[in-house]
Amino acid sequence: MSEKFSNLGLSQSVVDAVTDAGYTQPTDIQQKAIPHILEKRDIVGIAQTGTGKTASFVLPMLTLLGKGRARARMPRTLILEPTRELAAQVHENFEKYGKNHKLTVALLIGGVSFEEQNKKLDRGADVLIATPGRLLDHFERGRLLMTGVEIFVIDEADRMLDMGFVPDIERVSALLPKRRQTLLFSATMPDEIAKLTSKFLTNPERIEVARQNSTAETITQKAVKVGTKPFEKRAALRDQINAAKELNNAIVFCNRKRDIATLTRSLERHGFNAGALHGDMDQKSRMATLDGFKAGKIKILVASDVAARGLDIPEVSHVYNFDVPTHAEDYVHRIGRTGRAGRSGQAISLVTKADEKYLTAIEKLIEQTIPVETFQQDGADNAAQENPKSERPKRTRGGKKQQPAENAEKSAEAPSTESPKSTKTGRKKRSGHDNQDRVPFGQSDQVPAFLLRPVRRAS
Repeated sequence: MSEKFSNLGLSQSVVDAVTDAGYTQPTDIQQKAIPHILEKRDIVGIAQTGTGKTASFVLPMLTLLGKGRARARMPRTLILEPTRELAAQVHENFEKYGKNHKLTVALLIGGVSFEEQNKKLDRGADVLIATPGRLLDHFERGRLLMTGVEIFVIDEADRMLDMGFVPDIERVSALLPKRRQTLLFSATMPDEIAKLTSKFLTNPERIEVARQNSTAETITQKAVKVGTKPFEKRAALRDQINAAKELNNAIVFCNRKRDIATLTRSLERHGFNAGALHGDMDQKSRMATLDGFKAGKIKILVASDVAARGLDIPEVSHVYNFDVPTHAEDYVHRIGRTGRAGRSGQAISLVTKADEKYLTAIEKLIEQTIPVETFQQDGADNAAQENPKSERPKRTRGGKKQQPAENAEKSAEAPSTESPKSTKTGRKKRSGHDNQDRVPFGQSDQVPAFLLRPVRRAS
């Protein structure tokens, strides 16, 4: 087996760029996939996240694209990604490893104006990286022709399936020339994806560098049993973060987008440096948050599966599942954000009584038993700490603030100095001078404040 990039058949300019990036030895998926891709074979690559899967198709594509030039609106290669962040990440790989080439790379994702993307397409794109929706939008507008695509890459195929993009992939595939090279990569291989490979690929070479649905051995996993109340889970999360050793930064996963904002505010209120990342954010905000996390300005990233899928941030030391994923495959992807490139990582999941069935499914999938511990807490103290507003006096129906229990007891012991208010049934009708509660003007001991103001006389 090859031990150096120079032995894989890559061009010297690509090898030099990889060396400049600080890499000397290819990973398993790169060693097995690159030679077959250079031979223009169709590939089905199955590798857990963090194994260098992206570079395994970027590097040979740069070598194959060394000759030739793209024509206007006719890209030479097409790479489909399920999310904007993944597409932007692949774009960064081409910029890093293709610095010795004069290739044009276009990025078609949502949140960016069509005019700016049209300008890049009009100049001709050697590499087109896109999400399915935005790609089809450009095609329907007549701004894109895909009859010149030589290499078609379907990345994160299992995530495409989860997000409902398979019909879009089938439509895109029908628009491409039949004589092309197709590369399909995925961390897992569900039966649905296995059936679809026969439609997209021709006699593919299957490459599997790790047991399907396995987790990296460098990741230490555990589960923490918590109560069902939200403040109990938030208290358990803070406890785990505070107790963590060598925490560089962390990603906290939530199942629902509405919980992300709540959890982020809770962490910030308790002094943690946290940021949110989910699919409903505009592209500018999402990229700013992601850049801040990569740069170390944000230490804890609270995210959804869609937003954080496939993010390549090697320094992530901890992953917390605030919510246990309902699909066991998502657990593999989530904890794969840590323990990347041979580094060690920690994965902690907060498990309620209702989550135990999901934890069982995860253990069955990864064929491992996850150690479980129980979080002990003072529920009353945590509730008051998490919900400071609950200590504020509540307002009654009439708008008067309700007294706390201690003040209510004191008030019961002391005689009341207030005049009793009439009940609803015995309320007196106030009309004119018959109202006995009113004091005639001039007889009150207290003069209205506005009458005490000095009056400016005209000179």
